[in-house]
Amino acid sequence: MIRALHRWPGLLAFALVTVLALSGAALSIFPAIERVAAPRAEAGLTVATLAGRVHAAYPGVEQIRRSPSGRTTAYWFDQGMPGAAAIDPATGKGVTSADPNKVERWLTNLHRSLFLGDGGRIVMAAGAAAMLVLSVSGAALIARRAGGWQRWFSPLRGPLAGRLHAEIARVAVIGLVLSSTTALWLAASTFDLLPDGEAKPAFPAQVSGATEIAPDKIAALRHLPVAELRALSFPNPGDVSDVFTLKTDRGTGYLDQGTGDLLVWADPTGWQRASETVYMLHTGQGAAVLGLVLGVMALAVPAMGGTGFVVWHAGRRGRPRLRGNQPMARAETILLVGSEGGSTWGFAATLHAALSGAGQRVHTAPMTAFAPGRYECAKRIIVLAATYGDGAAPASAKGFLDRLNTAENAPDAAMAVLGFGDRGFPAYCAFAKAVAAAAEEKGWSELMPLGTVNRQSPQDFARWGRALGQALGIDLELAHQPVLPVAETLTLVSRRDYGAEVQAPTAILRFALPRPTFGQWLTGAGFTRFGAGDLLGILPEGSPVPRFYSLASAHRDGFIEIVVKKHPGGLCSGQLTALEPGQTVSAFPRRNPGFRPGRGHAPLILIGAGTGIGPLAGFVRGNARRRPVHLFFGMRHPDSDFLYGEEMSTWQEEGRLARLVTAVSRGVRPNYVQDALRSEREEIVRLVRAGARVMVCGGRGMAAGVSDALAEILAPAGLDPAALKAEGRYVEDVF
Repeated sequence: MIRALHRWPGLLAFALVTVLALSGAALSIFPAIERVAAPRAEAGLTVATLAGRVHAAYPGVEQIRRSPSGRTTAYWFDQGMPGAAAIDPATGKGVTSADPNKVERWLTNLHRSLFLGDGGRIVMAAGAAAMLVLSVSGAALIARRAGGWQRWFSPLRGPLAGRLHAEIARVAVIGLVLSSTTALWLAASTFDLLPDGEAKPAFPAQVSGATEIAPDKIAALRHLPVAELRALSFPNPGDVSDVFTLKTDRGTGYLDQGTGDLLVWADPTGWQRASETVYMLHTGQGAAVLGLVLGVMALAVPAMGGTGFVVWHAGRRGRPRLRGNQPMARAETILLVGSEGGSTWGFAATLHAALSGAGQRVHTAPMTAFAPGRYECAKRIIVLAATYGDGAAPASAKGFLDRLNTAENAPDAAMAVLGFGDRGFPAYCAFAKAVAAAAEEKGWSELMPLGTVNRQSPQDFARWGRALGQALGIDLELAHQPVLPVAETLTLVSRRDYGAEVQAPTAILRFALPRPTFGQWLTGAGFTRFGAGDLLGILPEGSPVPRFYSLASAHRDGFIEIVVKKHPGGLCSGQLTALEPGQTVSAFPRRNPGFRPGRGHAPLILIGAGTGIGPLAGFVRGNARRRPVHLFFGMRHPDSDFLYGEEMSTWQEEGRLARLVTAVSRGVRPNYVQDALRSEREEIVRLVRAGARVMVCGGRGMAAGVSDALAEILAPAGLDPAALKAEGRYVEDVF
């Protein structure tokens, strides 16, 4: 609901809100210019002295006004002709025209009414309302994305356009809410929808009847600083019943034109003070710096509009169009989708079509739209959930578990959960498992046990679909064709070969970084944003199923690098290790956020063997801040497969690598990486106590041996790998 409330006003009112914001930003400059350019009054100058100077220069003066910015303007009649000028308080004489310049007048008319009079004012008020809705709903979405209001400024992830949209918004949203709210207040005041509230004292019934007291002789003005003056109106010449009208920050009063006595006074009402504050906040008059800040924040509107459109368009492109998607209140089957990159939506579309073809009324929506109170006819709810990183909720499932846990009762409809993931990762379908566990704890009835789909397998999906059909009492065949990410052609620029002497041919392959399109740069698609530890999907010839390799480089390195070992009969590894410089492969990147070194300066303990050195070497290469990195590397023989051996000494000299410990399994004294860890047990304990993060990359057997060795090493210190994993300080990338 919040997302729709944010999306549609933005799409429909983008042009109007942009005009409103840009014209407001331009107008915010003028109060600052006026404050700087206005002649300054000398210290201690009183209204009496100022009025005397102006009256001497312009005997027919009718009124003196002082704006919150400090500009003083006089209005007079000279031989029946009106005149006005901004004056110098030191002389009382005019120094420049009182009228705003043509640019300011043009911008003001554009900003207030689009040059369309009252009709235009209504349109611009609607634009301000749209901006307020966008700001409030956007703030709610950012809080949800960040994990709560208390984590408002926590780091964000996702494509560049989405991150830019959110980063700009969470800085500018306060200013936009303030500007739009005050704009609506002023619009309502213009159409008399709010009470006037101005303090207007009753006109005095008795005056002295005398005239022409010199303004500099009036006692009330002689003790009033110019800084407090709003306006001083002079009595009409020859009218003995008229009075001086004085407006200050503290109220409004009338002064006898013959004696200068204060006849009556009225303090400002609370409503008047509120209205003046709103005017100051919106225009910057009297708060030039604040006005400039709000003007800069208004410039965020077109930027957020552009990035928001890109996000919306990418979301539509990544989400399949569902035919016959029934309203949630009428549907008997609810499909909820939790997807990060969009692939799970493809499976949902296949299931949606199959169930609809079987006569079911189906409503499909993201998990963020979970609204059990509106599922009036639902008999079953099916959740298709991917996992992001190390067990986190994917983008379209943010907040689902919170809403489920806070719901008073579980929905009446039975539930089925299908998880999507990769068995090569420790957190395989972890989010789907968390959903199933939370539903069970809530007492939600189970339609069928938790199912899983490994590596987008159509066979796993079809097998689960047949089981679902049996549970529903219908024939259900799910023939799904996964849509792979768009692959790009990578050209090999260099290769380094290792391991032939130990019958383990291995190569470090470096590919040229393809030039991104503008659309890719803006959305973060393709190879515009990747880091060491992310994955490179390779599409081998003769197979529709990609193979994934850990990246040993980051985008900032300017190249794409992987480490590949040739496996007997391996289709992809065989093709890769046969590549020569100049030849190409089709590939695409995949994020792997669960295997990142993280921020901060806490030590890193990197543990790898064989090709597992790839991402670890990438972390060391990217350690420009000289974070303490301790690398434990296992190899067969240093003369054959010491991968990145040439760079290690350089990295140590540059401070990127604090310590290197190697383990050789075919040397004079064979040992493995877990043996190297045991030999450094005291140092390991010290580093872990200092907050070190442990990162392990390599085969499953090696990873299991490392886990056992660390459990043995840390136990005397009251620590263990399981606790480190729970804290996010022990992560693995195993294959």
